[in-house]
Amino acid sequence: MHPYAASLKTLFEQNANPAQAAPMKKYMRDQFEYLGIKSPQFKVLMKEFIDISGMPPIKDLDVILRELWALPQREFQYVATSLLGRSEKELPAKFIRTIEYLLVTKSWWDTVDTISGGTLGVHFQRFPEVREKYLAKWRASDNFWLRRATILFQLNYKKETDFDLLCEIIRENLDSKEFFINKAIGWSLRQYARTDPKAVKRFVNTTPLHPLSRREAMKHLEN
Repeated sequence: MHPYAASLKTLFEQNANPAQAAPMKKYMRDQFEYLGIKSPQFKVLMKEFIDISGMPPIKDLDVILRELWALPQREFQYVATSLLGRSEKELPAKFIRTIEYLLVTKSWWDTVDTISGGTLGVHFQRFPEVREKYLAKWRASDNFWLRRATILFQLNYKKETDFDLLCEIIRENLDSKEFFINKAIGWSLRQYARTDPKAVKRFVNTTPLHPLSRREAMKHLEN
């Protein structure tokens, strides 16, 4: 194991709390094992570690992230997404392959959403050619987590959101029965409604959305 990843593994294992691990696992529908480190303590441990050890070199980041992703406890995937987010403005274009791996491996809403609305959105802005290639690929994917990522990557774009593109991707998924797709559609529309509520209302009123999507989209809008 890379020394950087090994040091993180040791630190987090030393701070494990088995009493908290069980309810955390239950909350995530028993998808993953947990060390029992809640968010406030997690943030403290990450900050202290980086203050002492610094960030890893970008050239080593792929190996470190994949090694952390391979560990059974979910906190290590959170460590990986934290490192990824802190490095997002320095990643080379080809790092999209690593991002894709993290999206499709041990997939669940917690990691997929963190990556999609954060690092992926930044990466697509920095590298339009990567965005064009991978959006086309992922929009047609049988993997609904990749399709969820295409719906959510503009979450923090605000006025820079390509709303026509978002609407196209939503229309491609209108027949989906997948909860995580329909939830993402509603979330993306609700988020953009903060920027252009009229456009969202118009789209919702003229599009046969799943009831879940419609409800989420209109949550903070008057009918």
